[in-house]
Amino acid sequence: MPASLNSFQWSVPILIFGFAASFWVLICYSSSALTGWYKLSQRFTAEQEPSGPTRSAGPFFYAVYMRWWSHYSCIVRLTAAEDALYLSVILPFRIGHPPLRIPWREVQIGRATFFWRRYVALTLGDQERIPLRIPKGMARKLGILERLPDYSISELV
Repeated sequence: MPASLNSFQWSVPILIFGFAASFWVLICYSSSALTGWYKLSQRFTAEQEPSGPTRSAGPFFYAVYMRWWSHYSCIVRLTAAEDALYLSVILPFRIGHPPLRIPWREVQIGRATFFWRRYVALTLGDQERIPLRIPKGMARKLGILERLPDYSISELV
């Protein structure tokens, strides 16, 4: 078998893998830019682990929405700690999505209804104002409603 044919057989799978990997990286970075994750990461990249008692929810069985149209289904983990709200994405999707640490003073809470379902709406960052909509069950599990005393739990039930 000629050497050029043998090298051709190996170069096609390598090119396909390279194209697929490049496409994946492009999709992940585009998603980060469109949802506001990249904008939040410029100020809120997590450089430490959560401190004190924590409560976590996700990534599985929960869908979160950023900027109202972007749906992160079963890939985002939220952790509520004493100092901040931590957000992270599971490994295959983490490209362009560094873990975030958003201090509680930079998180506002509200309520939202979308297609007849009720959600807890968090606005992340005083400057960035990125909306994050999470299911009520996730907010309850995280204890977010107790951490932000300005809002009555009964309003969101």
